[in-house]
Amino acid sequence: MDFEAFSRLLDRARDHAGDYLRSVRDRRVYPDDAALAGLQAFDGPLPRQGLDPHAMLDMLQRYGAPAAVATGGGRYFGFVNGGLHPPALAARWLADAWDQNAAFHVMSPVAAKLEEVCERWLAELLDLPEGTAAGLVGGTSTSLVCGFAAARNALLQRQGWDVAAKGLFGAPEITVVLGAQAHGAVYRALALLGLGRERVVTVPCDDQGRMRVDKLPPLDDRTLLILAAGNVNSGAFDLFTPLCERAKAAGAWVHVDGAFGLWAAAAPSTRALCDGMALADSWSVDAHKTLNVPYDSGIVLCRDRRALVDALQTSGAYLEWSGQRESMLYTPDMSRRARGIDLWATLATLGRDGVADLIEQLCTGARQIADLLRAEGFHILNDVVFNQVLVACGSAEETEATLKVLQSSGEIWCGGSQWDGKPVIRISVCGVETTPEDLARAAAAFARARQSVAGVPA
Repeated sequence: MDFEAFSRLLDRARDHAGDYLRSVRDRRVYPDDAALAGLQAFDGPLPRQGLDPHAMLDMLQRYGAPAAVATGGGRYFGFVNGGLHPPALAARWLADAWDQNAAFHVMSPVAAKLEEVCERWLAELLDLPEGTAAGLVGGTSTSLVCGFAAARNALLQRQGWDVAAKGLFGAPEITVVLGAQAHGAVYRALALLGLGRERVVTVPCDDQGRMRVDKLPPLDDRTLLILAAGNVNSGAFDLFTPLCERAKAAGAWVHVDGAFGLWAAAAPSTRALCDGMALADSWSVDAHKTLNVPYDSGIVLCRDRRALVDALQTSGAYLEWSGQRESMLYTPDMSRRARGIDLWATLATLGRDGVADLIEQLCTGARQIADLLRAEGFHILNDVVFNQVLVACGSAEETEATLKVLQSSGEIWCGGSQWDGKPVIRISVCGVETTPEDLARAAAAFARARQSVAGVPA
């Protein structure tokens, strides 16, 4: 394909993307049955000759776009899925055209430089120790694996055991301590690293999902303590100062799982939630959640740069080390896209004040929807301290039925969960496009859904 043909193809893709973005605020949030049925168009056999590239894009536009979930339209409140910061998308498109491999400085000096800048900016923005190392990975699940690997290897190294060389067979035991409401991704990361889902020590939580300090077991220098910056349901933050101080006194390693909540440190009204968080040893966060960077933007942060590098580095005769930042030292990946470019674009165009304003906007939105739903007679079950709201109706059956109607309505979409053993509706206000008008529409949709369940005309 020559350049002119390639350019026309890119123009067509841009036009289709523009059509989608122009209409996304007015779309159903979740596709209807006809749109889902249209996906069967992709079920054909692998073409022998291959589709014309323009026909391929048209097929995606005709059958794919209607079945896309309108997460960027302002009325999607599920799974803490953030929206899309427009300058970051533009930067990603440019970076994709550059087609950079961010593994080594010699492969992409620009990718290495922007990751180095982001590393420094993140430490400043989140008030973490100077020199904190950052690795850019696919999402928080991977950043948990990286942080836990650094912790495991460092704790065992202190016991005279080189886990990278010897493995875990015969290694001293490590104790993992976490809250009873830790995210499932935490357990998955522990399982992948051979630390075991069933060997953990769980600490009871209070009525907001925070680890109870008075129930913390004895810790020692073979303990990994996992804390939460943002309970996945309630948004509550563990009390970092007393928990970290006890861990530090015992020589334990502290990791903070802050997939969406770590960003609270960057805004004046929520910064106090993170008091003491900088005492930890490692942190995990997702820039897509809350910061609204495009997907594939997980971040692992580690106070001890050497510990992170030792857990993740590899070697090979063909590898070329430059003496500059080699990004592959901080992630499990070798070949990977230049994730730091869209992260840099977001931080650069928002600035410190813009990041704070975005976080304030989301938290204000959460309080607003909570107030609107209270006024409609719904029960708000959590203290709304960040961007999460837990909602219930008069009974478990009514809550589940109301959620089902909401999810099928196309007007909004939010997820369900369990709180104190009962079903709840979980609202995550995390999209940059969400406006007060969107929240008012959401509250009205809730009221209509509950009325339909009760058999009362809307």
